[in-house]
Amino acid sequence: MIAITNSTIFDGKGRQHEDHSLLIKDGKIEGIFSGQKVPEGYEVIDAAGKMVTPGLIDVHTHLGVAEEGVGKEGQDFNETSSATTPQIRAIDGINPMEKGFDDARRAGVTTVQVMPGSANVIGGEMVVLKTVGHIVDEMVIKSPSGMKAATGENPKRFHGEKGKMPVTRMGVAALIREKLIEAQNYLDSDKKERKLDMENLAKVLKKEIPLRVHAHRADDILTVLRIKREFDIDLTIEHCTEGHHIADYIAGHDVRVSVGPTMSSRSKVELKDKGWHTAKVLLDAGVPCSLTTDHPVVGIEYLVTSAIHAIRHGLGEQQALTALTLDAAKHLGVEDRIGSIEAGKDADLVIWSGNPFDLRSTVEQVFIDGKKI
Repeated sequence: MIAITNSTIFDGKGRQHEDHSLLIKDGKIEGIFSGQKVPEGYEVIDAAGKMVTPGLIDVHTHLGVAEEGVGKEGQDFNETSSATTPQIRAIDGINPMEKGFDDARRAGVTTVQVMPGSANVIGGEMVVLKTVGHIVDEMVIKSPSGMKAATGENPKRFHGEKGKMPVTRMGVAALIREKLIEAQNYLDSDKKERKLDMENLAKVLKKEIPLRVHAHRADDILTVLRIKREFDIDLTIEHCTEGHHIADYIAGHDVRVSVGPTMSSRSKVELKDKGWHTAKVLLDAGVPCSLTTDHPVVGIEYLVTSAIHAIRHGLGEQQALTALTLDAAKHLGVEDRIGSIEAGKDADLVIWSGNPFDLRSTVEQVFIDGKKI
């Protein structure tokens, strides 16, 4: 049992609590208290002059499937043998010992979504994990948490250059439709043999998991929304780089988006119009928004740095914190457990030396499930 006292608490829901205490018991948050004596038996951590936030969440990463400093042997995130691989699962390629998990913890990131890469039109299932542990099955919060799909240049390049479909954006969209129709026929069939790819895609059609679609350019985003309407499925837009051009249109489609990795270079045509203003424009239009590093495209240790740049371009500090905590948890469908400091939620917390959106501030302590990491 732990009591963090005398701290300024950002609860992730837009509220700031000055000189309050936070009690942790059995891995859960007991609550935020003011002017209450700490009960006996609690380890007291005096956090005077410091700030406490929920553990940060990166909704779009390749941690553990794209291992840093390893080379080809550690690149397990793109099964490029086919343009559509809904049968694969990211959890089967994750190395929880990979250095990126340690970098995440030290940066205050306590939860991540790990997904296949964007080489394939349909890439496979993804999983939400805590960032501490040596057995990946024991780190899982939600599995599966979505089905990866990708539009634009990546699948065109990986497969089109081999003379295989898709060669064009039309081909990308057609493959997504073909596979969803095939899965619908599989569901409607009275007699069917088990087919792992169809079983996994059927979860999307039954709205058990969302389709999470890599889409940078505005025209690709429009294609994704068109497919959402045609098949009546839940989906999220991943990256949404040109979302600021069509923010009001996106707002009318009941989708959540992740924005990033904006710290990367303009390495392809889809990124020529990227900017730090995108998240603010989307939020102002009413589009729920999270921020991402797309680790290892940008190192996960720069998640807060990315938020700081967005703040410099008009995003409010509370908006930024919510994008990294509660809105991120909602993006992943795990807001019942994480994302805010509320009684009964997992005690995933970060103690900062100062304002987390000041680059001079450091992560002093991290708690995951109430344990000091």
